[in-house]
Amino acid sequence: MIPAIVIPEPEVAFQILALNTEKAHNLRDKALEVIRMYRARLEEQPKSAEKDFAFEFERAHFITLGRLYEKKPRFSGGVYAPLLSRVDGFLTKPLKDAIDERVERADQVERADDLVVELVIKGKKRGLMHPYLKNFIIARSNPLSRTRKNLPSCKSALSSLVKSLEEFDLDKIHFGQIRAAAQIAAATSVAE
Repeated sequence: MIPAIVIPEPEVAFQILALNTEKAHNLRDKALEVIRMYRARLEEQPKSAEKDFAFEFERAHFITLGRLYEKKPRFSGGVYAPLLSRVDGFLTKPLKDAIDERVERADQVERADDLVVELVIKGKKRGLMHPYLKNFIIARSNPLSRTRKNLPSCKSALSSLVKSLEEFDLDKIHFGQIRAAAQIAAATSVAE
């Protein structure tokens, strides 16, 4: 028999979820869990500042990605997480106002993703058949790739990403570049 703890207080339940070290969630599961907690907090405490729940939500970009995963279950948020994790911070606004900005941020990421999907389709038609193609396009369009000290705002970074994707020239890309970038990414992830 496994003992169960029943906790009627959402305050405590959400903190326990945040402390749960039993299973490492993948990005999708974590983002969906956070957006559910966000909606519950929004309903219960709409005037509380988003930043007040930073411990429970862990990372601000989980909220933004959670909105997208709700809308598009097969969304590949992992390619956007490195950018978002650097620029998407917790808002000082009350949840009832912050949700509008979260919707706007998710819409910007969705616009970027739509452009990337179009580019991947065009690239495949050109013979650029590689599983890393989407990551390559995002990496080449990432406005933070050369930014070290002063990060732009989330809105500015996402706007720059969308603009860069709109101007992306697939004709300047060849298969060897994608393969080399994939090998570097794989070597980097193994080293970490």
